[in-house]
Amino acid sequence: MAYNITVKDMLPSQMPVHIGFIMDGNGRWAKKRGLPRKFGHREGAKTFEKIVDYCKEIGIKYISFYAFSTENWKRPKDEIEAIIDLFRKYIDDVREHIDKDVKVIFLGDKSVFDDVLRKKMLKLEEDSKDFTTMTLLIAVNYGGRDEIIRAVRNVAIQYKNNQLDISSINEDFFGKHLDTSGIPDVDLLIRPSGEMRLSNFLIWQSAYAEFYYTNVLWPDFSPKELDKAILDYSKRGRRFGGV
Repeated sequence: MAYNITVKDMLPSQMPVHIGFIMDGNGRWAKKRGLPRKFGHREGAKTFEKIVDYCKEIGIKYISFYAFSTENWKRPKDEIEAIIDLFRKYIDDVREHIDKDVKVIFLGDKSVFDDVLRKKMLKLEEDSKDFTTMTLLIAVNYGGRDEIIRAVRNVAIQYKNNQLDISSINEDFFGKHLDTSGIPDVDLLIRPSGEMRLSNFLIWQSAYAEFYYTNVLWPDFSPKELDKAILDYSKRGRRFGGV
């Protein structure tokens, strides 16, 4: 699908390299229409695909989506099953369009998923690892604190096995043990639905991110809404602690 590319033309030197999306508001979108929450997730999945295509079209190099958090297991069983089913379908759809030159990385602890789904995730990562046009990161069974704890355990094991000098541990070293190893930090973090919190998403990687909030629910979030966020981002002065 082609879109009217306005932002790329207007701000070629100020486009964010990495945009993170907290896909919020699917359940409320459905409730407003008297529908079960799973219908909101279906519409949210359609929005996800539109935004991925548009980001690729305007030249965004890295995009991250919060699809399912470590806390989301507390939701009703039928809603969880609907989300996982949509996730399975997405992986199958991507396999059919593997020629899009989009590298896919799954963030989070994959060990909780069944063997079939986990193998599909790993196979997609392997088959797309050399693609360079854009990198798509999908956070499933992901929590920022959990990610840091897993990284700390990894580093601790290396230290216990005399595989590293403790003086070598710095931000760069630790970052290489996170799920996002080799990925630039988030420049712009977008959360729709009116909520104003990070909700445990990429908390290390978003240390200097610019935040953009909107009352638009995720299923209604459009390329035009993304344009607004990027235009707002372009007006921010990013000093990273300097003056």
